[in-house]
Amino acid sequence: MHRGVARAKVRSLFILVALQAAKRVLPSASNRLPRPMLELILLPTMLTGSEIRRKFLDFFVQKGHKEVHSSSLVPANDPTLLFTNAGMNQFKDVFLGLEKRDYSRATTSQKCVRAGGKHNDLENVGFTNRHHTFFEMLGNFSFGDYFKKNAIAYAWELITSKEWFGIAEDKLYATIFKGEGGVERDVEAYDLWVGQGVPKDRIFEMGLKDNFWQMGDTGPCGPCSEIHYDMGAIASEQGHADCHFPCDCGRYVELWNLVFMQFDRDASGKLSPLPKPSIDTGMGLERVTAVLQDVISNYETDLFVPLIKRAAELTGTSLTKELEKEAKAKSAASLRVIADHSRAATFLISDGVLPSNEGRGYVLRKIIRRAITHGRLLGQTKPFLYEMVFAVSDLMRDAYPEVIESAGRVSKTIQIEEARFAHTLDIGLEKLEELLRTSEGKLAGAEAFKLYDTFGMPLDFMQDAARDQGFAFDQAGFDHAMAEQKSRARASWKGGAKQTANPAYQQLPKSIFEGYRQTRSDGCEVLAIIHNGQGARELKAGESGEVILDHTPFYTESGGQVGDRGWFYSDNHNTVVADVTGCYSPIQGVRAHQVVAKRGLRVSDRVDAVVNAGVREATMRNHTATHLLHAGLREVLGKHVKQAGSLVAPNHLRFDFSHFTAVEDEELQDVEDIINKEVLRNQIVETITDVPIDEAINTYHAMALFGEKYGDKVRVVRIGYFSTELCGGTHTGATGEIGLIKILKEGSVSSGVRRIEAVTGEGSLNRFRSALHLENAAVHLTGISGDLTDVAQSLSDAVAKRDDDIKHLKRELDQARMKSASVSAANIGDRVKDVKGVKVLAHRVDNLERAQLRTLVDQLRDKIGSGVVVLGSTSNGNVSLIVGVTEDLTGRVQAGKVIGPVAQKVGGKGGGRPDLAEAGGKDAGALDAALDEAYAVVESLLT
Repeated sequence: MHRGVARAKVRSLFILVALQAAKRVLPSASNRLPRPMLELILLPTMLTGSEIRRKFLDFFVQKGHKEVHSSSLVPANDPTLLFTNAGMNQFKDVFLGLEKRDYSRATTSQKCVRAGGKHNDLENVGFTNRHHTFFEMLGNFSFGDYFKKNAIAYAWELITSKEWFGIAEDKLYATIFKGEGGVERDVEAYDLWVGQGVPKDRIFEMGLKDNFWQMGDTGPCGPCSEIHYDMGAIASEQGHADCHFPCDCGRYVELWNLVFMQFDRDASGKLSPLPKPSIDTGMGLERVTAVLQDVISNYETDLFVPLIKRAAELTGTSLTKELEKEAKAKSAASLRVIADHSRAATFLISDGVLPSNEGRGYVLRKIIRRAITHGRLLGQTKPFLYEMVFAVSDLMRDAYPEVIESAGRVSKTIQIEEARFAHTLDIGLEKLEELLRTSEGKLAGAEAFKLYDTFGMPLDFMQDAARDQGFAFDQAGFDHAMAEQKSRARASWKGGAKQTANPAYQQLPKSIFEGYRQTRSDGCEVLAIIHNGQGARELKAGESGEVILDHTPFYTESGGQVGDRGWFYSDNHNTVVADVTGCYSPIQGVRAHQVVAKRGLRVSDRVDAVVNAGVREATMRNHTATHLLHAGLREVLGKHVKQAGSLVAPNHLRFDFSHFTAVEDEELQDVEDIINKEVLRNQIVETITDVPIDEAINTYHAMALFGEKYGDKVRVVRIGYFSTELCGGTHTGATGEIGLIKILKEGSVSSGVRRIEAVTGEGSLNRFRSALHLENAAVHLTGISGDLTDVAQSLSDAVAKRDDDIKHLKRELDQARMKSASVSAANIGDRVKDVKGVKVLAHRVDNLERAQLRTLVDQLRDKIGSGVVVLGSTSNGNVSLIVGVTEDLTGRVQAGKVIGPVAQKVGGKGGGRPDLAEAGGKDAGALDAALDEAYAVVESLLT
């Protein structure tokens, strides 16, 4: 009987009768209800995906856990990860001892993406029951609090208790680590599972591959236990009727992984017990929802069905027919791809990732284009994916309200990408046609992969095109190129595994930061010195190192703002002991001052820490200016503008932001005017400390910035009603202290990301002085006088006139060259040779553009009537070649086959149609010999 009915608190006689009647009409091969009937009868009593998520979190909150909101899909300060791919990612520094939090138990529902680098499920998505690019990981965590006993007890209670998930115990299996690689068998976990009442014949032992987890090559690691669920024989993807656990046919699904972090692995591979063992667990929401909703595929749950229905509407697909007929499996898979990829694209863009040709943006672009391609396979050639964003945001708004706010921006980004991809695909089709023309019996796999990777050309489309031309498709070459690309992707994001905190830092108390109120702190005790990566008792004069003080006014590099610079003075307040060149945090709360010692400096010494006030003040002006700039851009360009990175230095500021097009000069001027009015108003810059994160966002409406990691309590920086942001940086007391903000330039960083550079204070003054010098120089050179605006306009007009003159002269030069080439071609009699009854002309004409060569080859083909014309030209050291064949000879001689060997002589290659082909080369000195070779090439083709 079905679990949904078994869980119902009220067993209606009507439902029982309906179930029995439904089962009588089912084919004997299947003991499951059709989806429409399942929805009719069971949905009122079964948990929705949202309810399952909420129930999981509530369970652990009742067990004393802190509910922590999902972190961004872009890992904060972790270059080792492409995307957040597990619940523990946001707690990585806590497990490593680099960060301390005010709670020791946590529970989350973490949004994750696995679509690039090491964790790449992209090609499987849509064609299996449980592969996804975007998914949610439910998890509970213990940071040195409880360990195996509680973790296993909590898991079994939540899974099996009728008060919670109520899954039948006879459907469950547990696994433990069997002992391998010098690590002992996890006897404790085995005994604990037995203690929960799990039959011994349902506890299986696995090795390092399946049941031992490690964060990286070094660092925390330990055995793990998994809970698996038996979906029944119908779930077997290999048709197994009576297989047994742990068969990997798809029948037995891993529900939950409990990781027991109890060791620390050093560089030599040695395992040492962690002083405070920890717990990290992960349960896929989509999988447990499929189990609790009694369906085989995750795509049949209410987490996906509304999206699949919307995808069907947007692509004009008949949902019922496509999903019920086995012959339409590809169409059903395409709908699943669109549903899955629309979730990934929506959340990635909402978290600040934008389509590009590298890194995270490249993976996002592949996800979007794969979804568009599957829409085309369903017959939809118009943009449609951007409308899926609203279906995703409506479905996920309860758990992730931020997707509602960003839906418009995300939709616009995808719409632009759809238009760009349509153009790219058209170019790809041209490339494919050219490739097929120049291929000899086989479409090279490596070349096909370039079209697949660069232009989004579907693999099956290229296979069909090759077959239609009578060509073989080099599948092995394609697969090899794919494997190489995946290997490069993994290598590019391999990074370096984070190490556990250096003991010299880990054991230190937090440094007290006094820099918000002052730039000097006297009597600071030297708690530790790091020299050449090791703890030291002292730094000698001239040596560089890092110094940790018990209290300090130095701001550490954070949030785009550079660290303070300054000096350490001796306790006599007059002698400089060390120059401070920077400051950063190797571990949360600990401030490492990067110093060059002027005199001997020892642990336990007392120093006066003095920040360079001039540098600090200049940095503060630029930081407050970035807040004004952010708000000004949102006011002029729209609320879709979000910070995508920044640099706040003493001499300038750099601000990256999301926007789809170049910012017009008039818009930049409007922004500059608006923010400088705020400067002139001399608004108070208010800082509010220790604000709960939810209150900061919901009450103060403060903006949280892309890529930043925030704690439970935050600092809010508010500038009147104009700007409110979460920020830990240093700021001016009022906007008037900025002086003036001058935007220097605006440009593109990547697709969808723009960058503005600006200066403030003395930087603005220096900029105006430079402009005045330039104006005086222009007046001196041109004799133009007047105010700066008039001078600039006159200079612009003069430059434009000069450009027109240059273009006119270039046209005259081109015409003269073409005339000279035509004259020289008039006397070609001695260059035309008879090659087996075919006229062949090979001729050199230098300094001609490609278009001119095409015109000339047409003239010469007309002149000789029937034959082959080969022209070569050099310009600036580069070689251009063109071959023209009259139509009556293309059956015997193809231009593409002539130009290949000729181009090789000049270090190039090319191709084209049977009647016209082009090539380039770099060896101008070999051009004459190459042209002489053309006659022999034609002769070889005529044999």
